[in-house]
Amino acid sequence: MENEIFQLQYALDTFYFLVCGALVMWMAAGFAMLEAGLVRSKNTVEILTKNVTLFAVACTMYMICGYAVMYGGDILLSSITGDGVTGAEEAATYAPSADFFFQVVFVATAMSIVSGAVAERMKLFSFLAFAVVMTGLIYPMEGSWTWGGNDVFGLYNLGDLGFLDFAGSGIVHMAGAAAALAGVLIVGARKGKYGPNGEVNAFPGANLPLATLGTFILWLGWFGFNGGSVLATASVESANAVAVVFMNTNAAAAGGCIAALLTAKMLFGKADLTMALNGCLAGLVAITAGPDTPTALLATIFGALGGVLVVFSIVTLDKLKIDDPVGAISVHGVVGLLGLLLVPVTNDGASFSGQIIGALTIFGWVFGASLVVFTVIKLVMGLRVSEEEEYDGSDLSECGMEAYPEFTTGR
Repeated sequence: MENEIFQLQYALDTFYFLVCGALVMWMAAGFAMLEAGLVRSKNTVEILTKNVTLFAVACTMYMICGYAVMYGGDILLSSITGDGVTGAEEAATYAPSADFFFQVVFVATAMSIVSGAVAERMKLFSFLAFAVVMTGLIYPMEGSWTWGGNDVFGLYNLGDLGFLDFAGSGIVHMAGAAAALAGVLIVGARKGKYGPNGEVNAFPGANLPLATLGTFILWLGWFGFNGGSVLATASVESANAVAVVFMNTNAAAAGGCIAALLTAKMLFGKADLTMALNGCLAGLVAITAGPDTPTALLATIFGALGGVLVVFSIVTLDKLKIDDPVGAISVHGVVGLLGLLLVPVTNDGASFSGQIIGALTIFGWVFGASLVVFTVIKLVMGLRVSEEEEYDGSDLSECGMEAYPEFTTGR
């Protein structure tokens, strides 16, 4: 009887894990729609090509070497089906291949953050070359120090220092933003974005309905992102934990949206849709490090803090002439750090010092390694399209087609 109960729990937990992984995979569509809506129409095909191809690259590189770097598991030459798991005495609660699937969509999410930040001026294949290194080594390495439980270069263990990141505010989102920041600094701003007297020129997105759709897709996918990180659902305890995580994830997104919209209204005098969309995402990022312990009210407040912070961050980065077309560095990096620092407020298993050391470790490694890789790619392949190609749009120069050919004049 005990074995039969275990097998049922094993089946349910594995199924839940896979469904959550599929929801996280659906976030790739959200990033694609969000970025396609926030770039100019002449760069739409190229950004869509980046998003679909980076997902394929991430899945392949994580299979080849990333999973082994992060967890030490042999996925390349083994199907890791879990056939040997037969009884309740086994430690595994879900199929090992389900764990690989769930983890691989996380690394793709981290890489998706980079694509929007360097949009409209980076060469397609230079970006994909970086994706190979980011998903095969850079992300898995910092993942091995956190979720993998390994010491940082053999020096210290982040878990022993009181570092906790439930679903990846730092491990996934801040890491992706650190790589994005490195790319933006190396590739430079878009032509005409900043004037000679320090003025910031607005480059409006081509399709705000698409950007809104992308935000809703990301909001939905985040339930798999955070909810799946509970890792189980086939017991009363785990089912209750999943429900709390879902509730808090949703509450934080709502708080972030409202706070960002109100902040934008106070600063600009108008209800800025793009700030509201980024506020939703900021709320989600803020709660991701610890959605299992706050009350719903606290989760809403945490999300609201992220919503306020992201507006000021986007404005500040523009003043610093750090050109991020979609606000990815602010949403995932600045608010990702906030999410890490909020964990000790409701979880006594984390410490502020541990969270700060963990954040510095993740950012330092990803940013430093990404700077090196982007510099090498710049020397070998070049990073930017030419000024003429940037003016005409990356769609024609990189992909040879346009997203909206009926609405453009013939060349």
